[in-house]
Amino acid sequence: MNRRNFIAASLAAAVTGAGLSTAHAQISTANVSIIVAGAGAAGLSLVSRLRRSLPNAKITLIDAKKEHHFQPGLTLVGAGLWAPGKIIENNATYVPKGVNWIQEAVAEFDPDSNTVVTQSGQSLKYDFLFVATGLALDYSAIDGMSTELIGENGIASIYAGPSYAQKSARAIDAFLATGGVGLFGRPATEMKCAGAPLKITCITDDKARINKQRGGMKLIYNAHNDTVFSVAPVDAKVRELFSDRDIAINESHNLTAINPDSKVATYQTPDGQVDLDYDFIHIVPPMRAPEAVRNSPLPWQSGPWANDGWIEVDKSSLRHLRFPNVFAVGDIAGVPRGKTAASVKWQVPIAIEHLIAELNGTTTTAAYNGYTSCPMVTRYGRAMLIEFDYDGTLIRSFPFIDPLQELWVSWMIDEKGLLGTYRAMLRGRA
Repeated sequence: MNRRNFIAASLAAAVTGAGLSTAHAQISTANVSIIVAGAGAAGLSLVSRLRRSLPNAKITLIDAKKEHHFQPGLTLVGAGLWAPGKIIENNATYVPKGVNWIQEAVAEFDPDSNTVVTQSGQSLKYDFLFVATGLALDYSAIDGMSTELIGENGIASIYAGPSYAQKSARAIDAFLATGGVGLFGRPATEMKCAGAPLKITCITDDKARINKQRGGMKLIYNAHNDTVFSVAPVDAKVRELFSDRDIAINESHNLTAINPDSKVATYQTPDGQVDLDYDFIHIVPPMRAPEAVRNSPLPWQSGPWANDGWIEVDKSSLRHLRFPNVFAVGDIAGVPRGKTAASVKWQVPIAIEHLIAELNGTTTTAAYNGYTSCPMVTRYGRAMLIEFDYDGTLIRSFPFIDPLQELWVSWMIDEKGLLGTYRAMLRGRA
């Protein structure tokens, strides 16, 4: 590893591990049955840490997914810098010995009877349940849209997966060659990595400038409300960057339909329906809880997270507010922030500490503060390392990194450092 890569990896490890002194590696010898639903970043990190912390527990992992995607890398695939294969691995690589992996999807959660039912009809009892299912991309909520359209006729969407991110990179290149109107934006629902739509906007702009193709393009970012980013100082900085780079902003524009043949996108606005012509569009679909979670008693019953099925948990402990033997970690948790891989790194040990404290008859003050990290790529070779908590307070893991400055070191953390740290997290080691 060269010096730059070593520095980036070290900084990435420190960023994603910062603040974990609030959770301590405790052990319990309790003989309990634990189910972890979901084998994404949260689920794999959970089973790795649970296996070491609860040597006598029966731990069952349930997920049909055999392929694992390093989702923070989707932006870099979409930028044309990484091949899809770089972010694809086998889940089996990260399932520790002693964990029973049932390779099926969960069909039903029944927390009243402490039971999970798999797609084949297996009924499994648990003492404790960790829900780490991630979320569902709801492309069908946009009339006329499907994943089959990605990469065709000016339509891109990196969120659909590695191959679609590569198709999106090709769509961006085709747009650069022809010019015209490019539309970007995000959904009104909660979403994972809310910085990614801004990254793709900046990447498209910068790639056009590098190739001297920017003059024939008009770029428009359609914000879902009156902000482009939920943290005020970051919102102000991104608006400044967009202004400097001639990227227009439409506020309160929510994509509801697309006509791929006529290349017209339809948005709902406070003043009614608006149609915008485009030559290129990057679509971020609405995101919701998976159907099995939405149809269970686990989601919030009222409030901002009820409609889309996010699980009702205490935002500090990640413990369910009505079913105390249930925890939700990762994207599925109904908390104000935290749908990033860096958030998972904080959430998992805190949730486990609350479980072990209960099993050992003690208490803990370990609390998740909403930590979220976003290395926001603003151009090739530059990024802003945005870190913040539930209150929207900017956090600096390193005093020498200004979160609102476009720096090469922040880019190196994203492009060189995070993947190795992420893999260590899946093993419960970072």
